[in-house]
Amino acid sequence: MWVKDKPCAAQKHCGISEVQLLCLPDKLLVVTVATKETDGFRRFLRSAKHFNYTVKVLGRGQKWKGGDYMSAPGGGQKVKLLKAALEKMKDKEKIILFIDSYDVVFASGPKELLKKFQQARHKVVFSSETLIWPDRHLEDKYPHVREGNRFLGSGGKCVIPVIQQLGIVPCCAYSDIYSDQLFFTKLYINPEKRVGRLSLQNEVVLKFEDGRVRARNVLYDTLPVIIHGNGPTKLQINYLGNYIPKVWTFETGCTVCHEDLRPLTGLKSEYPLVVIGIFIQQPTPFVTVFFERLLKLRYPKNRLKLFIYNQVMRHNVVHVFLFLLPVSDMCRQDKDCEYFFNLDIEVVLKNEDTLKIVVEQNLPIVAPMITRVGRLWSNFWGALSAEGYYARSEDYVDIVQGRRLGVWNVPYVSSVFLVKGSLLRSELSEHDLFTSDVLDPDMAFCDKVRSKGVFMYATNMHTFGRILSTENYETQHLHNDLWQIFENTLDWEERYIHENYTRIMKDKLIETPCPDVYWFPIFSDIACNHLVEEMEHFGQWSGGGNKDTRIQGGYENVPTIDIHMNQVGYEKEWHKLLLDYVAPITEKMYPGYYTKAQFDLAFVVRYKPDEQPSLRPHHDASTFTINIALNEVGHDYQGGGCRFLRYNCSIQAPRKGWALMHPGRLTHYHEGLPTTAGVRYIAVSFVDP
Repeated sequence: MWVKDKPCAAQKHCGISEVQLLCLPDKLLVVTVATKETDGFRRFLRSAKHFNYTVKVLGRGQKWKGGDYMSAPGGGQKVKLLKAALEKMKDKEKIILFIDSYDVVFASGPKELLKKFQQARHKVVFSSETLIWPDRHLEDKYPHVREGNRFLGSGGKCVIPVIQQLGIVPCCAYSDIYSDQLFFTKLYINPEKRVGRLSLQNEVVLKFEDGRVRARNVLYDTLPVIIHGNGPTKLQINYLGNYIPKVWTFETGCTVCHEDLRPLTGLKSEYPLVVIGIFIQQPTPFVTVFFERLLKLRYPKNRLKLFIYNQVMRHNVVHVFLFLLPVSDMCRQDKDCEYFFNLDIEVVLKNEDTLKIVVEQNLPIVAPMITRVGRLWSNFWGALSAEGYYARSEDYVDIVQGRRLGVWNVPYVSSVFLVKGSLLRSELSEHDLFTSDVLDPDMAFCDKVRSKGVFMYATNMHTFGRILSTENYETQHLHNDLWQIFENTLDWEERYIHENYTRIMKDKLIETPCPDVYWFPIFSDIACNHLVEEMEHFGQWSGGGNKDTRIQGGYENVPTIDIHMNQVGYEKEWHKLLLDYVAPITEKMYPGYYTKAQFDLAFVVRYKPDEQPSLRPHHDASTFTINIALNEVGHDYQGGGCRFLRYNCSIQAPRKGWALMHPGRLTHYHEGLPTTAGVRYIAVSFVDP
């Protein structure tokens, strides 16, 4: 990180008194070269405007001929543009700050800058850095210094335009692609022309104070006026630029998040055309739910096109949805496409306005922040390690946990993000954006985006959703999502727990159809259907006889035609269901009794008129029993129900997805009433035997 601060000892007074200098902030002119208006350039101008700097931009609209800084030295074009601009300046008292703009942020105003320039006591002051660039053979010619960094950096300098008399910018025959840093380096290492230096240090931290933000140089305990990120430190300037000078503070929050938006509300013309690219690269739970949510996005369907990349044939459900949205090639090949929305299949978009919100941000690449429930994982990185992998930034946890809200410039996004179509047809026109010999596709994409100087953002200004865990997704069952109660509990609950379950206590939904018998909603229709279909798919129903090798002792006193949960590998999941969703009801309705939801038997029973229509009176081998109706009387079957003999009380119209909870021993002697038509299914658990 180039921090313009901590000058070396004076060699020659610059000829203007401190009083004169501090009284001439209007004499300071910031000169920069920017042939293209990038995000970095707009950030530079925003910080300059904040402190009322006067900025002159050279080369605007011209073709850049100065080479590619990312792969080789360059920048001679900047020297030529500076020389031409200086020749036209008539005010010989004007102080020039010639500086880069794409990776520079102002942290304070002209008065402080001029004061520090005066303290340097030189006519020309350059920034300095730890590495020598671009010619290492010149190292021995650099003067040695007592403190700070030794090597010159051309990204920032403050000069008085007697500069031509000093020979700093002579008439030169260098080409546009000649290195500007090498040009100024050769002047600096010439003892006759060397006039001073300014130190650089990577040890920079944020300082929040009085509603503003500064960068603090911890090595020298100073507050730099200008911050310049060069080479690998460009990511650090992006991080600091999220705060400096007053982009985000604890007092104000984000001050720029509502600037330069593209409002869609009340738009008279058509919404921008968006191509949605859906990527299915590994078996993933809740795929059907993903597409159901996709259809609920509040965005005109005639302004959406769909591209699906599917590497998992078992997810053939996607073919059902292909006709619901028009199919198109990728956004790059469609000139009408204004945005490409990358969406991985494991993303859970809960906010139906997500697409509209990220389009309105009007940014080159922006990701709605999603997280993994109960973890600090998210779809962005706040920093990179030296090897280009994940590193945690100082503010990462606060952003993920919502203590800092804003739109954040970050080095990596994944899973769900929006890209401007114009970007895909210009800077990102390569067809191998996701290809690398050493990096995963997501990292390769972000690496190429960074190499082009394109900014990526993550926004947590709204709550958007979460991402599924796919690590332990079992695929050997008919309805594999039923087994996701541990890995993706919240999604499992939304899919399989009754929509009114959370209202049981608040709205007193628990009914008492018979003494000490409680009736409450627990399963959704889909849960009931999936459990029945899973059992029928397994197909190994018991014969309904007393001999039963599945249970301890091998003898069943009151047999049913059933399949046990452990036969389909569902006993652990069923225990968690009882513990998380049944036990709280039990403890509320049976005060003083606390259950660990242990069970010896949990099974699905099938009643059919020609197979086993009913069940004779009996006690259950349990402290209490749970009996969940898995299909609908009148629609799937006729008859059925449960009668408690001691109370002469019957429940003859069990509601699908509702559970009956009753004591098992002594008091609640009961029988299963005859099923007269169709097929009836119930899920039974003998809890705390």
